Amino acid sequence: MKTWLMKRNCSLTPRRLIQFYAVLVGFSLAVAIGFLIVGVWMVLIFTFIELTAVTLGFLIYSRHALDFEEIKIDGAVLTITRFIGSKTEQFQMNARWTTLSKPPKNPKVFVLTCANQAIELGQFLRPEQQRKLLSELRPWLG
Repeated sequence: MKTWLMKRNCSLTPRRLIQFYAVLVGFSLAVAIGFLIVGVWMVLIFTFIELTAVTLGFLIYSRHALDFEEIKIDGAVLTITRFIGSKTEQFQMNARWTTLSKPPKNPKVFVLTCANQAIELGQFLRPEQQRKLLSELRPWLG
């Protein structure tokens, strides 16, 4: 069995993001409460607007932080798993009948095709990583 895992390059894991968010919220609220104590209540309103925008951005970021694509070959069975957003897709193909190609329109990805199924993969790879993966994958395919 051979497995290739292609993950999104994210600097912050969801756990670190939550820690950073907690510190950011704590600091922003401390500043806003400080201004509220001296009588400048408008700062509190803008702090809530700021924290709402930051929360929305972090929710979007964290939704895609764990995205991945995985290729597994076990004998003649090729299994492809994609986890994008909160949606998981899994495909199975015959490794001996599967072909590998690069579409001319989008050279950032590659396509695995078997019968009437064509699956684009490699969106998380840099060009040099993709070349290495394709050279490792080709001998396993028909």
